[in-house]
Amino acid sequence: MSLQQHRQSGPVSVVCGILSASDTRTLENDESGRLIRSLLEAAGHEVRFHRVVPDEPVAIQAAVAEAEADPSLRVLVVSGGTGIAPRDGTYEALEELIERPLPGFGELFRMLSYREIGAAAMLSRAVAGVRGSRVLFSLPGSPAAVRLAMEKLILPELGHLVGQLDA
Repeated sequence: MSLQQHRQSGPVSVVCGILSASDTRTLENDESGRLIRSLLEAAGHEVRFHRVVPDEPVAIQAAVAEAEADPSLRVLVVSGGTGIAPRDGTYEALEELIERPLPGFGELFRMLSYREIGAAAMLSRAVAGVRGSRVLFSLPGSPAAVRLAMEKLILPELGHLVGQLDA
């Protein structure tokens, strides 16, 4: 089966969730979370879960568990906490949960990011992987990084990824 056939065999609409890890943002001022929602919905996907939690591994993992309570939720996009500052704990939280890593996501994100911001792209610990029947994506918290990841990587392959989990 060709790549195009694989893409076409995946679902057109996927139930998604959004989780923002931040010590300063709320649902009202979470620009990156709103951007993720608008891009997902514009592409025909449904958002059924949206939370903002402190950038603490325990809080992040609890929110992932909450999202997983909905068996129809197939994709969770997490923003924030992917840097190397002492409070950036998202990578560690998700690394413990991911069962099958998708290293190409982080590699491609950093390559694309390098084209926009230069060597500072190496500071990002953006990561993705599979947990059960779900795909988890972890993005930096900046709206520019979110837009880059969503438009160039996640949205073009979302249905294909979920379709592969169901194959």
